[in-house]
Amino acid sequence: MAAPGEAPGEALRAVLRPSGALPAEALPVRGYDFSGGVDHAALLRSFRTTGFQATSFAQAVAEIERMIAAKLEPLSAEQRDRAAMAGPRPPSGCTIFLGFTSNLVSSGVRESIRYLVQHGMVDVLVTTAGGVEEDLIKCLAPTYIGDFHLRGRDLRENGINRIGNLLVPNDNYCKFEDWLMPILGQMVDEQDTQGVRWTPSRMIARLGKEINNPESICYWAQKNNIPVLSPALTDGSFHSYKRPGLVLDIVEDLRLINTQAIFAHKTGMIILGGGLVKHHIANANLMRNGADFSVYVNTAQEFDGSDSGARPDEAVSWGKIRMDATPVKVYADASLVFPLLVAETFARSADAFAAPAGTPEA
Repeated sequence: MAAPGEAPGEALRAVLRPSGALPAEALPVRGYDFSGGVDHAALLRSFRTTGFQATSFAQAVAEIERMIAAKLEPLSAEQRDRAAMAGPRPPSGCTIFLGFTSNLVSSGVRESIRYLVQHGMVDVLVTTAGGVEEDLIKCLAPTYIGDFHLRGRDLRENGINRIGNLLVPNDNYCKFEDWLMPILGQMVDEQDTQGVRWTPSRMIARLGKEINNPESICYWAQKNNIPVLSPALTDGSFHSYKRPGLVLDIVEDLRLINTQAIFAHKTGMIILGGGLVKHHIANANLMRNGADFSVYVNTAQEFDGSDSGARPDEAVSWGKIRMDATPVKVYADASLVFPLLVAETFARSADAFAAPAGTPEA
């Protein structure tokens, strides 16, 4: 027994247990010191040692930097020939798949995505029907900032639709349908008279060409031969189309995205949000035994077994991410995080993207 006034030895051993060795990569926690003034770049760099999702953000920056470095790495002639089998995009050391849900196109994240597509920094896009439509609709009429707490009944009576704290007048969708319907009619004519076989990606490229607006993601995607895959394209604003006969071949697009993954030298996945876009990209990368680089940004949790909430390690178990990869998930709203990720990675490498990637070795 312990002497009077002394703690029992067992309690001392429990409370004062000696520490073992820390993981080799452990860094001291330290945040940004504003005493030296405001330096936004230094602030973001400090996230690495801030902890929690700030550190996950810094890890995502590092993972995207690895994607970019691989993309810009020179390829041998044999590697270029194989990568060229994926399609019309110039072959590079890493094919980057970018997936995003429609709400992000409704928001100002659209401009960050458009920047990447305009400058050929990504190679394959996957989105929902709304991700296509909202991009095109914004070329016809604006979306507005509102409030999360506006009453649905009041908005409905005034013909205004709410997306979170964004407001879209119903007139915008009417303008879109007025613009879209004649194009769909022309597509049916070309299908019937010229034998054109439409796929969702070909249809989206056609709409991007028709909109002819440099503010559009779809415009730059068709201009730069970046396929936009949307396997659920009918889940959108086609309500008024009554002429029968338009056929969309979704299986051909499945072959397209799988081919992009199979023949790529390396692949990277950047997936904003979950659901269809997350699974479609990851499933394509299963065809090559997993992506080499991966970044997820979403707020979903894994406890309900959803694919949206699944951590990258679950994708490793399916062969959708390579076992030796270093994937990152950032639990955050992409409207906060993604523009900062672009600023810290792709935008900093803009000059390197101005030159053709994957130039053959001498």
